[in-house]
Amino acid sequence: MERQPARTLWYDRPKYVFMEFCVEDSTDVNVLIEDHRIVFSCRNGDGVELYNEIEFYAKVNSKDSQDKRSGRSITCFVRKWKEKVAWPRLTKEDIKPVWLSVDFDNWRDWEGDDEVELAQVEHYAEAASWGNHQGRAGLLKLPK
Repeated sequence: MERQPARTLWYDRPKYVFMEFCVEDSTDVNVLIEDHRIVFSCRNGDGVELYNEIEFYAKVNSKDSQDKRSGRSITCFVRKWKEKVAWPRLTKEDIKPVWLSVDFDNWRDWEGDDEVELAQVEHYAEAASWGNHQGRAGLLKLPK
């Protein structure tokens, strides 16, 4: 069976770029975050292999980036190398793949956004910690 790309949503913040790979009931999840790219793979509930490889628009800090799996998606927050520099797109190439979309529900202007972003990251870290302590993936609901 041929692998397919996972539908992916993204949005930009002053310190982080957030990505959500929309895959329900994922198994065999692998996320590799490097300074210039992310490689994502998994199987969905039907056993179909999904694979995405994204060359980032700009360099990121892979050591300060994380991912979190829930029942409906895998969310990644990737720390920008240069903070407070807006990314006009997620990809290095000025070509938008059909499976990649802006998450307009979470997109907003940056002014005064540092506190909101910090709260999102802290909430995410707490959810990840809680989920690990419970022995299962904790559900993540980022505040809007």
